[in-house]
Amino acid sequence: MSGMSTLALRRPCSSGIVQSSIEPQISKMQSGLARMLPGVSGCREFLRGRQMSQLTGNSLIGMGATGLPELRVRSQKHHRSGKVALRCGIRSELPLGNSGPPNIEFGSHITKRERPNLLLVQAADADPSSTEKSLFQQAAGLLQWVVSLGLFLALDMFLKQSFVTAGIKFPSALFGMFCIFTSLVITDLVKPEAAAAFISFFQPGIMFIQRWLPLFYVPSLVVVPLAIQGIPTAAAAKITLVFVVGWMASLAVAGYTTVMMRNIVKTVVQPAEYTPKPPPFSDVEFKALAAAAVVFLAVAVWQPTAFGTPAMTTLPYFLSATALGYVFGTSLPADFKKICHPIITCAVTADLAAFIYGKVTGVGFEGALKYYMTKQAGNPGAGDIYMGFLGSVILSFAFSMFRQRVLVKRHAAEIFSAVIASSLFSMYSTAAAGRLIGLSSNLTLAVVPRCITVALALPIAGLLEAGNPSLTAAVVVLTGLIGANFGQALMDKLGFSDPITRGMATATSAHGLGTAALSAKEPEALPFCAIAYALTGICCSILVSVPAIQQSLLYVAGHAAA
Repeated sequence: MSGMSTLALRRPCSSGIVQSSIEPQISKMQSGLARMLPGVSGCREFLRGRQMSQLTGNSLIGMGATGLPELRVRSQKHHRSGKVALRCGIRSELPLGNSGPPNIEFGSHITKRERPNLLLVQAADADPSSTEKSLFQQAAGLLQWVVSLGLFLALDMFLKQSFVTAGIKFPSALFGMFCIFTSLVITDLVKPEAAAAFISFFQPGIMFIQRWLPLFYVPSLVVVPLAIQGIPTAAAAKITLVFVVGWMASLAVAGYTTVMMRNIVKTVVQPAEYTPKPPPFSDVEFKALAAAAVVFLAVAVWQPTAFGTPAMTTLPYFLSATALGYVFGTSLPADFKKICHPIITCAVTADLAAFIYGKVTGVGFEGALKYYMTKQAGNPGAGDIYMGFLGSVILSFAFSMFRQRVLVKRHAAEIFSAVIASSLFSMYSTAAAGRLIGLSSNLTLAVVPRCITVALALPIAGLLEAGNPSLTAAVVVLTGLIGANFGQALMDKLGFSDPITRGMATATSAHGLGTAALSAKEPEALPFCAIAYALTGICCSILVSVPAIQQSLLYVAGHAAA
């Protein structure tokens, strides 16, 4: 289980090695060490200052290279500069066969030569009920995963329905995210252990969302062929030029604004709190998804209405095929993924699956795509199911923001400056560029909210009287795709190295898709992506709601002169 740590006590004895499990919470880690190492008073204060997530991993007490007993906590904490190791000497009265102070080492990795020594408890010393406990723990973990993820989905649905009933057009998920974040901050001030327990309970659901995060943004990309129908080739080329060059400029503006403001306020960049990465996908998962895709394709071809409607019948086929494409994309070599992000592999695989189904059944590629995303609550397609997680994704960002709340507060000047500058620049520069290259005002206005998540881009386009929501959605998704695929390389070229600058530049220029791509490789940047992702949408929505700014955007795009 991803949330567990393992502590192995190695000492010379006839029975071999003793191994026991400890919970990752700080309080239990401290009390466990206090019981096992009576002289840890000098290190207890150090442990109390560590975040819970920094103490997860594989831990062991054993003989080090110096012959002294060691407690090693293998942390997955990584920075762009390399691994970080922290040591704290303590005194111990453990009869380990050697005298002298052992070492506590954080950040060290167990070597291959040490792994054979980390044996499980031998049968003679094993607890007879250990197997039953293990099965019980697995069942409890599965239940916790289901409940935590289900609560995310239920809360998102409740907020959506409440906002619709109240006639509120503001995105409900963003409101929920800030409510969760505020609740965590208040709870942590009043009763820190309650906040820690709350986070621990939702951790399985959070890890599931983070593991599959890019997948939830792919459906809009899959159905792009439907969105661009009827647009002339010349106009499509101009639109592409606008959002590609505009993305590069917006990223640079946000990044340099962050750096400039930091130099003005003279804020020193500090390392971000460790954010655990989700586990990689296994061969078993890949083979299971491949088998499911084949089986459900056969069912959909053999009986197109086996599950009621064609969309419902193809739903499991498209679900498994889309997930298969993402899992396959993540398994490709790192150098290849620099030029072809797994999001592209995922979208291409889903489109290929739609083409195969359309060819075999005779409904055609476009007909299959209409089954993929129906936008009907009573007759959903696979794309509707995946996009149904977007609200839960935004809600989960609250936990990442809370984990990095100290850094967010410390760098508030950079964050708000970058968001405001990038929001104004992206909208006005897009409107001006469209008019400059001769794009019609309606098409230009549809492209203006290119750097904002789809949930907010569509209402903004409506306020600007763009009249082509499908084009707006397509441009937003393609902008995010470019940011996901080339954003990290461009930031490397521009010299944006710290997680704050990289997170701000990515989220303000490539919204959710860019956030998903960056956080998959650099999870320490996720909190800044999350806050920038939310604030950019809110800032643009507020700005466009101001009549003077709305009219000025219409004028710059050439709408007033038309």
